[in-house]
Amino acid sequence: MAPAPSTIPALSVVIPFYNEEEVAGVLVDELGRDLSQLGLTWEALLVDDGSTDGTFEELTRAAARWPGCRILRLPKNAGQGAALLHGIERASGPVIAMLDGDGQNVPSDIGRLLPLLERADLVVGVRTPRHDSWLRRRMSRLANGVRRRLLRDGVNDAGCALKVFRREVVASFLPVPMLNPFMPAFAVSGGFRVAEFPVQHRPRRGGQSKYGLRRLLWRPARDLLVIAWTLRRRPGVKRA
Repeated sequence: MAPAPSTIPALSVVIPFYNEEEVAGVLVDELGRDLSQLGLTWEALLVDDGSTDGTFEELTRAAARWPGCRILRLPKNAGQGAALLHGIERASGPVIAMLDGDGQNVPSDIGRLLPLLERADLVVGVRTPRHDSWLRRRMSRLANGVRRRLLRDGVNDAGCALKVFRREVVASFLPVPMLNPFMPAFAVSGGFRVAEFPVQHRPRRGGQSKYGLRRLLWRPARDLLVIAWTLRRRPGVKRA
C-alpha cells in the first residue's frame, strides 16, 4: 500500500551494505546528521545484502537513533545491483539518492547534488580526488573509457556510487548485476537528462573491497556488450 501523502518524504536515500560492520554504524550516524541539516523530510533505506558479520546488528543500533531509517535485510548475498534495486523499489520519495556502504562516499555531498536536479534528471558524482589503489583506478579508467565509447552516456565516472535522481528515472533501469555503473546509460536511453558534479572520496576506513579484477573488469565487460546490444534496440521510456 502506498504511504499517505503526508508521510511521503521529500528524499529517499538507498545504501547497500555487505559485511561492513566496522563502518556501518558510523556512516548511518553521519548520514542522519547531514540529512537533518538539509531542512527537508527524508528516509534512509539501509539494505543489508546478506551480511555474514555484525553489519545487521550495527545497522539496527544506528537505526534506533535515527527514526527516518529503515533496514531491509536480504536472506543471502544477492549482489550490489539486486540490493540497490530492492531498496530503490521500496523508496517512497520523489527524489532518490544512493551511496555505497563502505564509507568512502561523503553523505554531505548529497545536499550539493540535489540543486542540479533543476536541470537534470540524474546527477552522477565524480570522485575528485579518488582514494583507491593505483590498480583499481587504472581498471576503472579503462572501463569508463570503453563504456563511454559503446554506450555514449557522456559520463566520466559512472562507477561512483553517489548519485541522485528523480523517481521517474527508475523506469529506465534494467535489472543487471552491476547496476550502478550503467544507470547513466539507462537514463540517457530513456530520454532523461544526466549531469555530473565533483564529489569527495575518502580512503576506505574499514572492511575489505568486494571488487577484485573479475568484478571490476571482466564481469562489467560481459554486461557491457549485452547492454549495448539491448539499448540500441530499446524503445525510449516515456517520461511522466
